[in-house]
Amino acid sequence: MTDQDQGGAVTIYSGTAITDAAKKNHPFSVKVGLAQVLRGGAIVDVSSVDQAKIAESAGACAVIVSDPVRSPAGVRRMPDPVLIKDVKLAVSIPVMARARVGHFVEAQILESLAVDYIDESEIISVADEDNFINKHNFRSPFICGCRDTGEALRRIREGAAMIRIQGDLDGSGNIAETVRNIRSLMGQVRVLNNMDDDEVFTFAKKISAPYDLVAQTKQMGRVPVVQFASGGITTPADAAMMMQLGCDGVFVGPEVFDGPDPFKKIRGIVQAVQHYNDPHVLAKMSSGLRSSAMEGSSARGDRIQGSTSQGRV
Repeated sequence: MTDQDQGGAVTIYSGTAITDAAKKNHPFSVKVGLAQVLRGGAIVDVSSVDQAKIAESAGACAVIVSDPVRSPAGVRRMPDPVLIKDVKLAVSIPVMARARVGHFVEAQILESLAVDYIDESEIISVADEDNFINKHNFRSPFICGCRDTGEALRRIREGAAMIRIQGDLDGSGNIAETVRNIRSLMGQVRVLNNMDDDEVFTFAKKISAPYDLVAQTKQMGRVPVVQFASGGITTPADAAMMMQLGCDGVFVGPEVFDGPDPFKKIRGIVQAVQHYNDPHVLAKMSSGLRSSAMEGSSARGDRIQGSTSQGRV
């Protein structure tokens, strides 16, 4: 029996189909459609109502609410429901919130708060080291992180309607890991596109991904859901680079609020995402943005470059 025979074939972009979950009251097609609305935008990490208002006024397509407070052991959990409610009342753009990986009860709570998207996030602490949330059991669209094509397709099979290609988790402003993971994913897709159909079975086994999603990725020439870049994106140039590498948008970390004028920085990144192929716009958006966050990321990058140079033969 084919996926279409099982019911619920979903058209994504101009490709063929991902099968809807068996639960018809939580159709995957609707979730994927909601995620596509965010294409070409910047999603900003906020931890207060004031930050959410700044992000909205600067043109962010959505905000993701995070709780900066850690437990004494360094554990980060889902945001305080009061903070989520306050942000939802304060802004009109979509509001996202993070749940720990595998913590389906946190996801249930977030869905009861009517958040627009749930991010099952390794950025905060992991609750279940072996299992991810069965995202087909929820009405809300889910976002999941990945580092390569196999991981992305496994998360999609679990019900992720949007993929976050994740790099730096420390807020250092270093985009090297993000670039490496994007190139890994895009490179694997290019290799897949050039394969004979007979080779796809072996490739799916090699990357530990469902064959039907691998075949669909080959047919579409891309991962079959929206893919955003995340980690170390602090400047308009960073955002434009992610877009030119093939991403559909970017996540902007909380470090963007460091410095005297976060509105200008967010606005510059938003414009860079929309005009990523226009160096004149990028130059204008990058002007006058020097801040403590950008200086810190630059200094870290210089240290990395110096250590790399010393290690070369």
